[in-house]
Amino acid sequence: MILRKFICAFLLLLFVAPVFSAIQEYAFESEQEEDRFKKLTYEMRCPKCLNSNLAGSDAPIAADLRQEIYKQITEGRSNDEIIDFMSSRYGDFILYRPRLTLATFFLWFGPAILLVAGLFIVRRMLLASALVQQNETALSTDEQETLRKLLETKSD
Repeated sequence: MILRKFICAFLLLLFVAPVFSAIQEYAFESEQEEDRFKKLTYEMRCPKCLNSNLAGSDAPIAADLRQEIYKQITEGRSNDEIIDFMSSRYGDFILYRPRLTLATFFLWFGPAILLVAGLFIVRRMLLASALVQQNETALSTDEQETLRKLLETKSD
């Protein structure tokens, strides 16, 4: 009997819990503003979750940042102004695609530089091994002369 009550209470909580979750609705004047809001919240990283964008995060700070983005959009600020505000407050870390600066140069071009360096090293190693094999198989002039003499004596 107790198990049955426990199961009923568990199922009730399971189905009722989503009703109490925080759902934020934002009223925009135009569809363009709503699209800007979605784009900005998908392009910015949640400072707490680290690997989730603002649109998909349930963290309280993400809700605050979504509210801040909504407020700035309704105030008429541009996307660049909003991104500048968020970057100045949280650093370039909040952007999934940080701006190209001296500090982020290796973040953007590091993989390509490492790939080119790796290919260069592999090419040098292959050329060096081919050169070693060529030197091992090539006979010096003295060795060639000795071999020629041996072949001449053997054929006679």
